Amino acid sequence: MKELTADFFSGRPTEQIAKDLLGVTLTRKMDDGVVGGVIVETEAYLGDQDTAAHAFGHRKSKANAALFSEPGTLYFYTMRGLILMNLICQPSGTPQGVLLRALEPTVGTRLMEQNRHRTGIDVANGPAKLTAAMGIDTLQYNDMLLSQSPFSLSISGQYQPQQIVGAARVGVSEGEWHDRQLRFYVEGNPFVSGMKKKEMDWDNHGWMKD
Repeated sequence: MKELTADFFSGRPTEQIAKDLLGVTLTRKMDDGVVGGVIVETEAYLGDQDTAAHAFGHRKSKANAALFSEPGTLYFYTMRGLILMNLICQPSGTPQGVLLRALEPTVGTRLMEQNRHRTGIDVANGPAKLTAAMGIDTLQYNDMLLSQSPFSLSISGQYQPQQIVGAARVGVSEGEWHDRQLRFYVEGNPFVSGMKKKEMDWDNHGWMKD
């Protein structure tokens, strides 16, 4: 497996990076073992001009300072008491990032199920479920470089989407950007949030066959 470096998070549009993260394996080292899975759903947030972004209008505060950090920085924040995980893209000072929305658990699955008190497709099929499954219950890793954290991203070549779907972001219902297709997911993957049962590909989970 090839581990991603900071270079992955710049040099092309954030929307493309959000797509490129589909099929990438995210892991976290914990005291009890390693947990993680393959990213199957993301959302891109494009900074200054994006009315749904925390940095819209170039807003900067202590809470969102990580958005202005180096590419490959982790950005954690809470929403209604739930912790969400983002990866910062583009050079420092360009506040763009990708929200990780769902994982297909592949590493330390039993521990993830224990963390969530759930099994099957409900373990990490949503942004707050993802962080809970990975045992993330504080903001201690916020504004930390991925390379200096207990998290890692790697590509094995095993998980390549047959088809990537673009859709409007979840929960963005107002503003001129509400219908922009900045949510991306692996078509048919059962672990995508809100995936309808009739659309689930139980044979290949939406990945290309060998």
